[in-house]
Amino acid sequence: MDEIKRKLDQIDRQMTELSLNGRLIRVAPLFLPTVGLMLGILVQACLSRSLDEVGPTFPWLWITLLVLFAIGTFVETLRHRERPRPEIVACGAMLCFACLGAVRWLDVRTPAPSDVRRLVGTDRQLATIQGRVLTEPQPERRDWCFACFLHTDLSTSFYMRLDRVKSPDGWQPVSGTVRVQVNEPTLNVRVGDRIQAYCWLHRFQAPTNPGQFDVARYLAARNVYIGASVPLREAIEVNRDRVDGLVARIRRRLGNSATAALLGHGPADEPHEGLLEALLLGQRGNIDRQTYQAFRRTGLLHFISLSGLHLGILAGTLWWLCKTAGLLKPARAVVCIIATAVFLLTVPPRAPTIRAAIIVWVYCVSVLVRRRPSPLNALCLAAILLLLRNPADLFEPGWQLSFASVAGVLALTHRVEHIISAIIHRGPQREQRRTSGPAAAVKHLSNQALGLFSTGVAAWIGGAGILLYHFYSINPLASLWTVLVFPLVAAILILGLFKIILFFILPTLSNLLGLLVSSLADLLVLIVKGIAPFKLNALLIGHVAVWVVVFYYALVVVGAFLPTRRPRLKNWLCMAMILMLVGYLGGLKWRRTHRNDLSLTVLDVGHGQAILARLPGTTNLLFDGGSLYTHDVGTRIILPFLDYIGIERLHAIVISHHDIDHINGLPEVAGGRRVDHVYGPDALLSQSETVPTARLLKQHLLSERLAIEPAPKTLRIGPTHIQTLWPPDPITLNDHVSDNDLSLVSLIQFADVRILLCSDIEEFAQHQIMGRNPELKANVMVLPHHGSARTLDRAFLTNLAPEIAIASCSRADLERGRIVSGNPAGKIFHTAENGAITVCVETAGVVTVNVRTIQTGD
Repeated sequence: MDEIKRKLDQIDRQMTELSLNGRLIRVAPLFLPTVGLMLGILVQACLSRSLDEVGPTFPWLWITLLVLFAIGTFVETLRHRERPRPEIVACGAMLCFACLGAVRWLDVRTPAPSDVRRLVGTDRQLATIQGRVLTEPQPERRDWCFACFLHTDLSTSFYMRLDRVKSPDGWQPVSGTVRVQVNEPTLNVRVGDRIQAYCWLHRFQAPTNPGQFDVARYLAARNVYIGASVPLREAIEVNRDRVDGLVARIRRRLGNSATAALLGHGPADEPHEGLLEALLLGQRGNIDRQTYQAFRRTGLLHFISLSGLHLGILAGTLWWLCKTAGLLKPARAVVCIIATAVFLLTVPPRAPTIRAAIIVWVYCVSVLVRRRPSPLNALCLAAILLLLRNPADLFEPGWQLSFASVAGVLALTHRVEHIISAIIHRGPQREQRRTSGPAAAVKHLSNQALGLFSTGVAAWIGGAGILLYHFYSINPLASLWTVLVFPLVAAILILGLFKIILFFILPTLSNLLGLLVSSLADLLVLIVKGIAPFKLNALLIGHVAVWVVVFYYALVVVGAFLPTRRPRLKNWLCMAMILMLVGYLGGLKWRRTHRNDLSLTVLDVGHGQAILARLPGTTNLLFDGGSLYTHDVGTRIILPFLDYIGIERLHAIVISHHDIDHINGLPEVAGGRRVDHVYGPDALLSQSETVPTARLLKQHLLSERLAIEPAPKTLRIGPTHIQTLWPPDPITLNDHVSDNDLSLVSLIQFADVRILLCSDIEEFAQHQIMGRNPELKANVMVLPHHGSARTLDRAFLTNLAPEIAIASCSRADLERGRIVSGNPAGKIFHTAENGAITVCVETAGVVTVNVRTIQTGD
């Protein structure tokens, strides 16, 4: 034993004497090739002009460089064959993989001559297409507050691989995948069906509001660039001779069987059932909105996104069961490999799950061949395989967060645990004595909690930069909550696995176990919702530049891995970098919440209105928040915009009237932000019990402890003066005034600049305002009734003479000529054409306009 210990100590000393690069090459020889592959993909992606075009670099150039690097590495290896230098091979491999990454990017992103992308331009076009259905049709979710007022059926969507398209010259072959959306429920279409559809083909539109989810980029990462819009299900002809592949049939049967075994029926229809589906089967579509937001705010969203944690717990449980049954390590490894493959066929094939499966397989194979596994090397292998499969995954937030968190766990857990232990045991060290009984149990539990907390902190450090860049916030308490709920999550996963297995053996016992699992799931939801309101759960910063994230990870690398003979100098360097980072983020947050100028943003919500006014100082006012055609505008557009600019408090929401296109996004906004007041006109207050939309809005606001208050006639906030010009006292109006003519009209004055928000007033109210305010002028005006040419009195626009006129309108109304197209006194902007429009008024009275010009397909 002494000889063995001596050799192990010698190996440790040799590893310590190596440089960081040398240790990486010996422990994880795939690390540098992985870095090279990422750099090659990144360089070629930067050279690309758009999502679906190649850049100026040709594949043959990369292939030539690949061959040259490979030959050079081989020659250098032969020259030093007597004294091998692993650094040469590693660096050569990194350069070769960089070229391979660029080639793979070009191979995946370059459209074939028959690709459907070459047939569809910026304008949509009618077509008849044929192909096979790749995914099960998914019904549209309508769990937002005002979904009950939609007069359309639930739409369904699925992906389809094209075979042919009909042109004026007849049928011609075509390739590519399209996303099909049918504006009605589609019950007769299944995976593997060959269908023919009469549809509109179109490119996906880029986001038109800051912070809005980029559907075009998301689908382009999956090589889907074209959408097919089918107005009626009768426009789809289904060929019943379905030919499913073997893997597709296995996946469908395993998925259906696992769902039935877990829930006892089909898809989830209860909150705890949706949570169980997400935890055990990776199906997140049935989690209710409140539960999802609570997990996101607490930083525990990774628990309901199937990842390595879940697969690790399940594999560890299975390993323990096999060990208890007396199986040797090779037999356990084989069982785990088979079980992981079955699990991978049962759940959706997402990158975190595949990455975890590869790591499990690498560990099991190393057991079979009697080699010591390297977790970092296994992680690099998973990254290489996934990026070669789809290089666009490198730019996906989920992929980045998954690998960054695992890398943080592998690289930082022991360092974090050492630091925490040193802090806890600071002071005179007592002699360590062996304990037994309850004291030993308590010590064991404390060590386990410390290890779990250290792992959570390491994962948080690894993923914090990615979270900040993509989701604009930091969750400082996520590690603490991870320790709190992890035992419960582990119990649900283990017992849920037993329930699924017992369902096929002892159904009665499985049902009894299901009661326990459901109770634990309810308890988990209760705990997460209970801790979600803590203010420190999420520190909203807003969008940051890429260099901030790069600087953060440079700080992590310097603090954890920079070798130095002067520890004090390293500590001072890290402290300086921390102060620079915290100072910059703090200053950025301060500038976004404390302003000297006035900013007014008219969001592009289609036919509707949502206007955010950021006044000098710290006050934020939201005027309306709704849309007639954009579903769930509060969650999809308004809240992401507030996240993007770092606004977590609204001092007031001003509601102009009860039309659904002005209010149907406000319940989600009130639930997702701190709101001090909600103001509305007298007509809205009097109709809050009789008008269905007003009644529903009142109910949801009351659930957030908010009540609609009468809009003040005048409001002075610092240097800003806000006046309600219309309506006057309701007693003076006759009974024939329309609801639109009772809308609030607000005048905002700052630095001698007047901004008029006209809401939906029509000709009657326009005449009344001109008669009551003959000297009224406006520098900026949001046009009445979404810029409708039918209800606008041209004299109203002429007399007010706005230098800047804005119409919050839909693209269809603009294209059909229903919207005012000219401004005799200045410029006119349309949200349907210019996207979100921001007007900035400086303290000197200078007015500037920023727009996001809409581009289709990029």
